[in-house]
Amino acid sequence: MYPSIHINLEKYRQNLNQLYALAKNHGQTVMVVSKVFCADQKLIDVINTTHIEYIADSKIENLKHVKTDKIKVLLRIPQLSQVNEVVMYSDLSLNSELQVIEELNDAAENINKMHQIILMFDIGDLREGIYYKSEYLSIIERILELKHIELTGIGTNLTCFGGVIPTKETLSKLELIKKNIEQHFSISLKMVSGGNSSAIKLLEKGELPQFINNLRIGEAFVLGRETAYGNHIEGMYDDVFTLKAEIVELKEKPSMPEGLLGFDAFGKPANFTDLGKMNRAILGVGRQDVDCENLFDTEDVHILGCSSDHLITQIKNNTYDIGDVLTFKLTYAGILRLMTSPYVRRVYESNI
Repeated sequence: MYPSIHINLEKYRQNLNQLYALAKNHGQTVMVVSKVFCADQKLIDVINTTHIEYIADSKIENLKHVKTDKIKVLLRIPQLSQVNEVVMYSDLSLNSELQVIEELNDAAENINKMHQIILMFDIGDLREGIYYKSEYLSIIERILELKHIELTGIGTNLTCFGGVIPTKETLSKLELIKKNIEQHFSISLKMVSGGNSSAIKLLEKGELPQFINNLRIGEAFVLGRETAYGNHIEGMYDDVFTLKAEIVELKEKPSMPEGLLGFDAFGKPANFTDLGKMNRAILGVGRQDVDCENLFDTEDVHILGCSSDHLITQIKNNTYDIGDVLTFKLTYAGILRLMTSPYVRRVYESNI
């Protein structure tokens, strides 16, 4: 049955092992981010065979069902309404609000547990975290008073909302925060989590500052690329996940719609170029499952657009028939959508 997302477990394993080895050689621990594949247990089982230390997800609902001996990390800032579940089903969480941390402490006390946190700082990307120019020492002082919270370290996130690329200059803001906290309170922070797949470029060049000792990586493991510049990482696979969809219509049609043009079904203005007649194939997958912008053209197939239920393509040769199945590589967002859709079958492969 199609559409289906095909997941190559062996390619994923090799990506994990290769990037972990690179990180370890530079003194880094690694959090594997599982949110893009909804913490699918078959992929979690692959992570369980590696030496990677942490599994991280943005949804406590996923961590609740993950079976692992790895340290489980909640990536998204905890909601007040979920503090009991956070301390129950995660070992460590990323935080930026003192009120939430105090509630986590109370929830952890109720089950006689110590909950670890990373305090997040915003050093320019304007996503989560205490803004680095703000006064934060009083927050640290209060956190250190809490009996069931362990301040494991500090962290930051880049190249996500604001698109700020990690550089030595930008990351030096986090180093200053680290030094300030350690000197003021005479403590040593165990972890400085310095970013995501966008930091791999610095890691490969040996330029990631030594004070950073942890990375939270998701996209690089599934797509084999760093995200600061979108470059492929040598020796890693970019097709761990692929989409297969079936041709349901195959006809020659004009390239221009006929009649007065307005907006499409998703409120976008119609915009076409007259390229004459073309061979067009419609496939049985649409925006309800994945955005067509999240699929890559193949040598023979050019993606024209999609509706809720159909993917419209231009076929560049006449070798296809109704019922044939086409395969597409995916972006990170494409994998996320397809793995979330209940209408897409998952197929697991282990061959290279």
